[in-house]
Amino acid sequence: MCCGNWTPDGRYFLFEANQRLWAVREKGGFFQRAAGQPVELNTGLLAATNLLPSPDGKRVFFDGRQERNEFLRYDLKSGQFNLEFPGVSGSALEFSPDGKWIAYKSVPEGLLIRSAVDGSQRLQLTSSPMQVSMPHWSPDGRQIAFMGGPAGKPLRIFVVPSDGGAPRQVSNGEAGNYGDWDPSWSPDGTSLAFGATNDDLDSNGSIHVVDLRTNGVTTFPGSEGMWAPRWSPDGYLVAGLSAVSSHLVLYDIRTRKQTELFSGLSGFPSWSRDREWLYFFTPSEPRWRRVRMRDLKVELVDTVKNIALADWGWFAIAPNNSLITARNIGTDEIYALVWELP
Repeated sequence: MCCGNWTPDGRYFLFEANQRLWAVREKGGFFQRAAGQPVELNTGLLAATNLLPSPDGKRVFFDGRQERNEFLRYDLKSGQFNLEFPGVSGSALEFSPDGKWIAYKSVPEGLLIRSAVDGSQRLQLTSSPMQVSMPHWSPDGRQIAFMGGPAGKPLRIFVVPSDGGAPRQVSNGEAGNYGDWDPSWSPDGTSLAFGATNDDLDSNGSIHVVDLRTNGVTTFPGSEGMWAPRWSPDGYLVAGLSAVSSHLVLYDIRTRKQTELFSGLSGFPSWSRDREWLYFFTPSEPRWRRVRMRDLKVELVDTVKNIALADWGWFAIAPNNSLITARNIGTDEIYALVWELP
């Protein structure tokens, strides 16, 4: 919840939550179905923020956002961007291990979608009110892990069969008050690593691991202060971000030690499939970089210019020596909601 304003007569308090407009009457009256119960003023997929009541109290002005993305593929050799999966609006896309399938979060609905790379055999794997993010394929391609939950609720880790079925919740808030984030598969497909958000690291900040065979949850000793885990293809390392300014760090499972790889604001660590490179994004100066793992040398991949990247610059590894990202092509316009106050 945020950004509240009183109507000029002081009878109603308006605020926004989950990109919706809400009103609550100061005391009693028709609007108050229960004590302090807010009423939602708008529905649908239009995201509403930055509200302002008019001086006469008969209208509410707000910023209405029509969310829409398009996927872009970046070729590492040529440095060129090309439109990928035209007509699909989404984010957090990942290719299956065999490269024949994709899974992604639909935008703006927030549903988990799986399809063949040619767009055929599209299958919706989750339904409202669950919102999903960061789907990841299991090594055998039979399951997809993701973080999700109803809007406004702490996130949990789920696993769903890639050919459809009921999602199974596999975490229960072990990472902290803000939820369980960023599932990452172990190479043998038996476990998932996950963490807290950087806002919640002080309370329970470690890399947690759930064994999918027993549902038991443990932590990696020595991983304190890490979040956004990414398990390496060989299973010996976990890349992640630190609580201190989200620096890129590397955790060694065998030695239980952390090593800082990049001392700057970082995001979305992503392993190449041969483990030779660890890619990451630097949002303060939008750039893709990568670490050469044999000597831990950091090099620039490209400076991302003149592209409105979606979801804080999300990107991931794609087949054929390329990266996949999403560009924001949505619109923002000012709306007026006309209402009659009881």
